[in-house]
Amino acid sequence: MTAAAILEIRNISKSFGAIKALTGVDFTLQRGEIHALCGENGAGKSTLMNIIAGIVQPDEGIIRLEGKDVTVASPSAAQRLGIGLVHQEIALCQDATVAENILMAAINNRRAPLMNFRRLYADAQKIMDLLAPIPVETLVADLSISNQQLVEIAKALTLECRVLMLDEPTAALTETEAQRLFAIVRDLKARGISIIYISHRMAEIFSLCDRVTVFRDGRYVATDLIASVTPKDVVRKMVGREITQLYPEKLSPERRTDRPVLSVNNLSHREGSDGVSFTLRAGEILGIGGLIGAGRSEMVQTVCGLRPKVSGSVELNGELVSTRTYSDAVRAGLVYLSEDRKASGLFLDLSIASNISALDLRKLTTPLGLLDRRAEAKQATDLVERHGVRMGGIETQVSTLSGGNQQKVAIARLLSVGPKVVILDEPTRGVDVGAKVEIHRLLRDLAERGVGVIVISSELPELIGLSDRVLVIHEGALVGELGADELTEEAIMLLASGLRQQRLNARQVHNVA
Repeated sequence: MTAAAILEIRNISKSFGAIKALTGVDFTLQRGEIHALCGENGAGKSTLMNIIAGIVQPDEGIIRLEGKDVTVASPSAAQRLGIGLVHQEIALCQDATVAENILMAAINNRRAPLMNFRRLYADAQKIMDLLAPIPVETLVADLSISNQQLVEIAKALTLECRVLMLDEPTAALTETEAQRLFAIVRDLKARGISIIYISHRMAEIFSLCDRVTVFRDGRYVATDLIASVTPKDVVRKMVGREITQLYPEKLSPERRTDRPVLSVNNLSHREGSDGVSFTLRAGEILGIGGLIGAGRSEMVQTVCGLRPKVSGSVELNGELVSTRTYSDAVRAGLVYLSEDRKASGLFLDLSIASNISALDLRKLTTPLGLLDRRAEAKQATDLVERHGVRMGGIETQVSTLSGGNQQKVAIARLLSVGPKVVILDEPTRGVDVGAKVEIHRLLRDLAERGVGVIVISSELPELIGLSDRVLVIHEGALVGELGADELTEEAIMLLASGLRQQRLNARQVHNVA
């Protein structure tokens, strides 16, 4: 890495209405380095990336590329300058093929008219093969979220960027896919490409990056060599305080109960497959582990009526309940939060109050069938204050909130119906460390009030730190259960990868696919 700067940001400011997203920030990217940009959600990281990529225009400040002041008026202008951005959120055309999505990126490149379509498909396949063996003729809609993220990265790699920005690129990837991406990022660095890397995962930052810059509340805090700081140093600069405990205290043996709040018996959503059976105890956080695609989400979606079941039953507090639809499940006291909060968990264009009330409007309607706005406002105010949502007011549009605050609103909506069981799929994906601590505390508080909590997580430290027990799924089968004293990353991965299977009786081992 040379000392020469390829990109310099000087005194950049940006406001959205009354909200100051960035205030006079500086940032320098050196040629051929991987530079981490850290900060809590709402710190201004993504706003700066959008300014550099030409998506948003700054109110003031200078962008300097290879020593020359430049104006990045649009995304196509950024691409012509050799600047690429991979967004945290998927932005693909779902009804087009992988190759066609890559072509859309190439069309914005000034050399696109000279491209050969047959060669494009061949080149697209070569790039995809670097990341994952995904046929480029595949429709994007048929891909998993993790594979769609890899297509987003492949799009950026076709543009031959000088500066590449990656915003939470591993949020939806398995460990194997993430390691493959890291190898590609290191190869890009070796070829002289400069990379800005946004991530909340300290292990990634410290294994991959050369320097780290921290933003807090829209302001520049510090830039350090990775070799000169520790993860705790970075987190302290991000949040402005010491985080002493990432995970709340678990249930002590004397506080545990064997009373099941949820009993799932021989449940299946596919003809010809055996069902799954398990119990969730009152006041317990039950983790669900396994590789992406193992069938974890499908299992819990069947439990709460989002997938039709072909066999089996669900009991709440010992009573058989109907979960033919999600509405049935909600009325019974069983709620679910999707891993994709923006597509399935929130109405982004509506207010916080409207989002929270949407799960059950009946209790907020007048005898004439009209929505009682005063009751809606009181419910929303109580829930957002209880769960620490940072916002301008309950009429704030959800799309303007940071990722962590959006997730708190999504969880508050679940709690608006007073559930007996809460199921959360990847509850802290794309959320900063400060918001993670708050969400972990919120879930433990729920459990301490007697609510049963199920958490699906691909982050092994989270699964271990948060769960009282963990069930592990491999290729559609429940292959093991680990108690609190058995929880290690190695134990979970051995089960999740199929290298080990516990000696479970016939009732305990069931297909869930």
